[in-house]
Amino acid sequence: MLRRLRLWLFGSGDAAQLPERVRAAIERQQEQSEILIGWVQLVIVVLVGTVYETSSMPGGVVQEDYSFEFEVLVIYGAFCLLRLALAYARLLRPWMLYLSVIADMLLLMGLIYSFHYKYAQPAVFYLKVPTLLYVFLFIALRALRFEARFVVFTGLTAIAGWIGLILYAVGGRGGPANPTDDFVEYMTSNALLVHAEVDKIIAILLTTLVLALAISRARHLLVQAVSESTAAQDLSRFFDPGVAARIRGAASSITAGEGELRDVAILTVDLRGFTRLSMELPPDEVMKVLQDYQGRVCPLIAAAGGSIDKFLGDGILASFGAVLPSATAAADALRAADAVMAAAAAWREERRAAGLPPLEIGLAVASGRVVFGAVGDGERLEFTVIGEAVNLAAKLEKHNKEEGTRALTDGATFALAERQGYRPSAAHERRPNRKVGGVTESVDIVVLAA
Repeated sequence: MLRRLRLWLFGSGDAAQLPERVRAAIERQQEQSEILIGWVQLVIVVLVGTVYETSSMPGGVVQEDYSFEFEVLVIYGAFCLLRLALAYARLLRPWMLYLSVIADMLLLMGLIYSFHYKYAQPAVFYLKVPTLLYVFLFIALRALRFEARFVVFTGLTAIAGWIGLILYAVGGRGGPANPTDDFVEYMTSNALLVHAEVDKIIAILLTTLVLALAISRARHLLVQAVSESTAAQDLSRFFDPGVAARIRGAASSITAGEGELRDVAILTVDLRGFTRLSMELPPDEVMKVLQDYQGRVCPLIAAAGGSIDKFLGDGILASFGAVLPSATAAADALRAADAVMAAAAAWREERRAAGLPPLEIGLAVASGRVVFGAVGDGERLEFTVIGEAVNLAAKLEKHNKEEGTRALTDGATFALAERQGYRPSAAHERRPNRKVGGVTESVDIVVLAA
């Protein structure tokens, strides 16, 4: 029990069982909370100080030698600045936070204690000052960290401080306590009504418990939100950004078997000779080559508006106009193809200059109407495109070998791209009536890169 209490007070609490990356994200949130708490405390000091300096304080028999409000505010302001500096430096530790709570309450209770000297009244006088209301502000401040332990500690410290002031007043060392059971007498004279002080303690305790309960629930939601956010960030690396956005923005749960018709362009890219190379190189070198290749190609596809549908080993299947409908899908796909081929030429020269065997990239573009939707068994889903355009793009990419080319598209797609604003940087060779793979009808092809 003591070990669990110690862990709750000074350990990482419920975050201890979380993955390191999630725990780090929560700690960053808490560090930001401590900075916010520091600024709020500083603003409170400035506002209260401004009120004290610009408004007339209550009169009466005032002993100025015991007017410590200004000094307390200066000390507390300096304390807040130090705490804020430590928060920005990420140097605050749990024991420092507990010490900060104690310092807050010592200053507040000390200020309240001084009032019976300032106004030359018995100690029971200070039990009625409204300054006690700042206790609730200090308790609420600790809620900004989303850790119930600090809320509870602040409330208990406040109760302990107030009980100390009550005991001092009851003890008679600060003047007669004048105990009474008459509420009117209590309100209109320097009399002590124990029930009234118990009510204040109960109010502080209940406020603390309600806030602690609220923060415990909020903490659970925070941990859940950070966990899901971290998982979403990790998962987004496995999904195309457009697909990830579609999943996040779905009005209802996505299920397999739902599809939409789309007029799209399909781009397939393949790394030539990679199968042979993968058998010659160590596994880590194989993956480095693959990463280098994909790291060059994928950003170019995304920059042109394409979505990576899937990685097929060293092959890449990308769609334009599937995730989000586009009126320039074919033009965008051909622009991406031109950019990929330019990057392939640069990569080839880099490898040659480094004494490495040059690698070639082959690609093809086709367009048409496809079905875009989720497929899977219900437990694992994948967004994909299905249709003749996908098949034709794959067959055109393989047909590069027969034509002795590196990049091809069909004549219909090229013409469509031109109508959509595509302007080739150089003349493209047209080769009519080609038999492509298992396509029954002859296809007019356009060579994008020989």
